[in-house]
Amino acid sequence: MQEKEKIWNFTDLIAWKEAHQLCLEIYRVSVLFPTGERFGLVAQIRRASVSIVSNIAEGFGRRTQAEKNRFFDMAIGSVCEVQSQLLISRDLSYIPIDEFQKIYDQSVTVHKIINGLIQRSI
Repeated sequence: MQEKEKIWNFTDLIAWKEAHQLCLEIYRVSVLFPTGERFGLVAQIRRASVSIVSNIAEGFGRRTQAEKNRFFDMAIGSVCEVQSQLLISRDLSYIPIDEFQKIYDQSVTVHKIINGLIQRSI
């Protein structure tokens, strides 16, 4: 059996690592969006993806489980926002279907892992 690694920093959290990867993918793919979306959908989806990672980090830094969960809940809200924006981007043909599916699947993974962080505390 593998020994559990000690979590010393928010960067040790699987939730943060997966959300960070999602954020990087969002930045990578949003470069392909039309220039006219730079201050619209591109800014929105990037901001939401950064919010996921940031709320996980901030939640980690809180002292009580209730405070942690409040930030993890906000991260879930941002995941849902990213998912909605990904669907819009797909429907406008800004993202190729295969890229969309890969990134959307990553967002589902992040959502599940954050839910796990919250459930673990109940």
